[in-house]
Amino acid sequence: MTALVFVDTNLFVYSRDMRDAMKRSTATEWLRLLWSQERGRTSVQALNEYYDVVTRKFPAVKAEDVWEDVRYYLSAWNPQPLDAEVLDLAHDVESRYRLNWWDCLIVAAAQAQNCLLLLSEDLQDRADYGGVVVRSPFTLRIAEESGAYTVPPRPSSRHRGRGRPRLRSMPVTG
Repeated sequence: MTALVFVDTNLFVYSRDMRDAMKRSTATEWLRLLWSQERGRTSVQALNEYYDVVTRKFPAVKAEDVWEDVRYYLSAWNPQPLDAEVLDLAHDVESRYRLNWWDCLIVAAAQAQNCLLLLSEDLQDRADYGGVVVRSPFTLRIAEESGAYTVPPRPSSRHRGRGRPRLRSMPVTG
């Protein structure tokens, strides 16, 4: 079994960042892989942050193009909403691990979607938050990804599944 992978904001941001060709290429490769294998997950919070960061920090990128990306990910990736279940999980994460609240929401969204891997530069690489292992998408090579976690049998989740509504081609940023 191949695990579901939660994509944090910075991976989306780097896919638009013209200043660092290496990170841009890696981010784009991750997004394409996770899309093609239907394993990528994210949250409404991550997409909100993506829009905010890119429209503020990259004036060369048109806000309309970033909004088109957001609309695409909203429909194609069916991101985890910020709801009561995620808030409860985030509170548990905060109590247990003492992360800042915004990171707790990201970890909680990954947990709610049964992700075993969370690709992020914002959290400590290799940290395990209740079964969600954080890896930097720039230190973990894509070819090594399947060995970055173990896939234990999962008990039934008390949270609803996030499913994917339809397969369309992923937008190529640039």
